[in-house]
Amino acid sequence: MLADPGALDRPARGRLLAGAPIAADLRAEVRAAVEAFRGRHGYTPALAALVLGRSEPFARYLQQILRACASVGLEGREVHVEGRVSAARVRAELCRLNADPHVAGIIVQQPLPRGLSPRVVTETLDPAKDVDGLTPLNTGLVTLGYGGFAPATAEATLEILRRSGVSLEGLHAVIVGRSHVVGRPVAQLLLREHCTVTICHRRTRELVSHTRQADVLVVAAGAPGLVTGEMLKPGAVVVDVGTSVIDGRIVGDVESESAARVAAAITPVPGGVGPVTNAVLMQHVIRAAEVQARASRRAATP
Repeated sequence: MLADPGALDRPARGRLLAGAPIAADLRAEVRAAVEAFRGRHGYTPALAALVLGRSEPFARYLQQILRACASVGLEGREVHVEGRVSAARVRAELCRLNADPHVAGIIVQQPLPRGLSPRVVTETLDPAKDVDGLTPLNTGLVTLGYGGFAPATAEATLEILRRSGVSLEGLHAVIVGRSHVVGRPVAQLLLREHCTVTICHRRTRELVSHTRQADVLVVAAGAPGLVTGEMLKPGAVVVDVGTSVIDGRIVGDVESESAARVAAAITPVPGGVGPVTNAVLMQHVIRAAEVQARASRRAATP
């Protein structure tokens, strides 16, 4: 266990931060919460996935999400927009799901079909049901530390660190990647944990000069093998969020073999952040359901 910052100065141990045990713990917590919710309110909350045409990667991801819903007792719904995917049709489906009291959370196929502006989704999706942190309201709430839903992958990064015993306060965290779904929200979450945070990306000059300063390194640039062991501070904790398929193999943004010889702990790819992301999304759905149920009771009270 990395229980104190000083542990990062000791020789590297290369501990593997597997996501499966953490995801199992999260799912057990969500399963109990769903059972309690059903007992109080008499229905099962649903997560609706809006499918916009054909996307093989999203189809595979959707099957994982539907299995995760079943494993915790949530209802998983596929909502397909067939044929030509227009802004008007997407808005109509989102408005219908926004109004459905049994739908607690909504996710939308990413990336969006060519020609469809992200604003169609971010301006229509009810922030209360935005369980993957797409809307400006949730982005603002997370940035200000007022709650809200962070993107599930970003929050999964923090869950892995916390549940692996990494005491984050005072550490220097370096993030390689600046996307709205990982890099930027991870930075906000780490700031909330009292880290000193540096954000880099693929165009950062002398990237190695930054990564070698990191007590905690989060790599989410979408560039296979971008970070190698020689770019790490000895004893660093490394969270590899990247996933790419190279010659039929799923690989991360970190060259795992060399990094494991230098890092104190590192997440595997696959099997690290991915399983935890799905479990965090389930956690967000039941949290959204509870908030919506309380709001419905208040609205019904004379």
